[in-house]
Amino acid sequence: MPIFYNDEERRAWSLAESLAEQAEESMREAEAALDTWKTGKEMNRLRCIRKGISESDAEIRWSASTNAKNAITNNGFYVGLATMYYGAASAHYSRALYLRSLGGRPMAA
Repeated sequence: MPIFYNDEERRAWSLAESLAEQAEESMREAEAALDTWKTGKEMNRLRCIRKGISESDAEIRWSASTNAKNAITNNGFYVGLATMYYGAASAHYSRALYLRSLGGRPMAA
């Protein structure tokens, strides 16, 4: 736990930590969506091979499916959300560091 120089610095740091946690959660959701897409693609490929459908046709069928579109949409949404949260966290970390640079006497953590 860092030592803070004032309450405003402590609030900025705490908000940055909270936003970084939300960004990490969004990235976990994005990874889950990507895993869903990869798993679905492989399952579709195997199903098509059993039916005698070529791999290129299997890929076309998978990319046109609702499950594939939803997984890609969810992945893009959560990556965008994580980017937004990481950017906001960065701004608040910068604010906390700026407030620290103003000096003063350290407060108890």
